[in-house]
Amino acid sequence: MDVTDEKIGNIRIVKINNGTVIDHIRAGHALEVLQILGITGKEGSIVTLAMNISSSRIGRKDIVKLEDRFLENPEVARIALVAPEATINIIRDAKVVEKTRVQLPNTLTDIIDCPNPRCITNKEREPIHPKYQVVSRRPIKLKCLYCWTMVDEAEIVQQFTERQ
Repeated sequence: MDVTDEKIGNIRIVKINNGTVIDHIRAGHALEVLQILGITGKEGSIVTLAMNISSSRIGRKDIVKLEDRFLENPEVARIALVAPEATINIIRDAKVVEKTRVQLPNTLTDIIDCPNPRCITNKEREPIHPKYQVVSRRPIKLKCLYCWTMVDEAEIVQQFTERQ
């Protein structure tokens, strides 16, 4: 069965002709992925969302399909923070032309703000962008490379959802 046309129970998720399918999102995290991408539903673009469906690989999963939308590398890096098992499928002419797993880079720049108000990255007059080292991938933990403040997955998700 093509990843772009799945049958889940009695519900059929329709193929997309061009766009991106984000598959193998941890169950219950698809809405966070939409927030990370700035998708509210008011843009007028077609978005298909399936949540809490059975997956032989991860137990339960969510899927997001974005018609006529292709992701940039910084967007994929942000998705990796909340959905580290996700796969990105690029669809062109109703066929999967590229399939990759999200990968969390070893360092992240300008993805989230440092929660430490005394960090140099939070000073208005300093042209320094927040930069983090990935300390742990499961669970996700990041360390600010300027003040060494540790940030966990819950804090990351909170920042993404507060920006909306």
